[in-house]
Amino acid sequence: MTNQEAYIVIDIGTGNVRVAVATTSGEILGIERENLQNHKDEYYPEALYFDPNALWEQILRLAGKALSQAPGVKVMALTATSQREGIVLIGKKGESLIGLPNIDHRGREWDSMIKDKSAVYQLTGRYPTSLFSALKIVGIKHRRPEIWNEFATFLSISDWVEYKLSGVLHYEHSQASETLLYDVEKHNWSQQLCNVFEIDPLVLPALTLSGTVLGTILPAEATALAINPEAKVIVGGADTQLAIISTKPLENDVVIVSGTTTPIIKITGEYITDEQERTWTSRHTDERSFILEANAGVTGLNYQRLKEIFYPVEGYDVIERELKEVTHFQCIASLGSLVADEKTPLTRGGFIFDAPVSHLLTRGSFVWATLWDIACSISENYKSLCGVTTHEQDYIWACGGGVQSATLRQFIANLLQKKVIIRNSYRQSSVVGGVYICNKALGKAEIEPFVLEETVPQQNEQHTRLYEEWKKTRASFIEIFS
Repeated sequence: MTNQEAYIVIDIGTGNVRVAVATTSGEILGIERENLQNHKDEYYPEALYFDPNALWEQILRLAGKALSQAPGVKVMALTATSQREGIVLIGKKGESLIGLPNIDHRGREWDSMIKDKSAVYQLTGRYPTSLFSALKIVGIKHRRPEIWNEFATFLSISDWVEYKLSGVLHYEHSQASETLLYDVEKHNWSQQLCNVFEIDPLVLPALTLSGTVLGTILPAEATALAINPEAKVIVGGADTQLAIISTKPLENDVVIVSGTTTPIIKITGEYITDEQERTWTSRHTDERSFILEANAGVTGLNYQRLKEIFYPVEGYDVIERELKEVTHFQCIASLGSLVADEKTPLTRGGFIFDAPVSHLLTRGSFVWATLWDIACSISENYKSLCGVTTHEQDYIWACGGGVQSATLRQFIANLLQKKVIIRNSYRQSSVVGGVYICNKALGKAEIEPFVLEETVPQQNEQHTRLYEEWKKTRASFIEIFS
């Protein structure tokens, strides 16, 4: 392994921080992860933040551990990917002031400043809410003067990681799509959108393309990591887009990215918006492509947390085995997933099962219901996507840790009546997408992934009935908690 060329890919998700060391062919030599530490901000009803300086120390620590698993490699480049909508505010002296994750909603109180939301949708490709970066910044401006008085600019989390590595302030296009300050069709920042949110366009960083070489790693960071001082820092991008790259889809293909949330996206060569304003349109990582998206919301995180409750020490193989043994299909869940056709998100949910509690109800029943909820939500959002654009292929690509469940893949295939195809890189798709980006920047040969498995759809009358039961359950929760 001595002098084997490798990359470091830093991935900041909604729930965790990952640092991977991978070869130029996509083989992962070392990977470490920890939870991302978010804190409640008492200045707002629905605000979370993270300490970027603590996060940076966490990244360096994880990188050291990942590198220890791959002794002797020569790090040729580093790149980053991260959750969309999350940002870090930068001060006048270049310092990192505060981190605001995608699940921070401090801007919700100032939502009314958007007088014409449909006009904003046409420019940004998404219905404007406090999820997106502009309203987070507005929230800081109105209630955190000690931060606002020092504020100079802001970066997506992945662009901030690259800034810490290179010293170069920049904003990558797929990440800029999530700010509400970026004209997605025109591929540039928008003065009109800055006016809506009363944000000075002078605070906006220069835009950069994914795959751009920012420069050489800063000497202090190369020393801290004990890596090649000539390693290049490469512009990465949003985690969804990098995950998509790893599947190598064609234009007009549909890809399900099953992570903390589950975007269902179509690759398109044109800017498409939805008359009903249900879908999102974003820039992909190249100059010409867009991704059209419907999102099932928090899905994989639900599965992960329920695994921690019901299967705290068992592996996913044990879960899959017990799922095959489930015969009592009376447990139905609705756990806060999103459906594009619904205007209001479902923020409360739970499980419904027969009473009194049957002896046939097992821990597997609850996980089965959770995966069924995910699959049904994907199906509903796929229908919304097809209401905006056609999808004629008989297959769908899938990637992300969520689709390691063969049960979930079969559920999706049956509900959509499409083959579900995964590649060998599906588990660590955003990391492998980072390798693609580094190879492109350094002129290396492209990775040649292969199809690992195809899940063929089945006709299942029981699934048809349970789909209707799921819709009734979801409607009941909406009625109760609306």
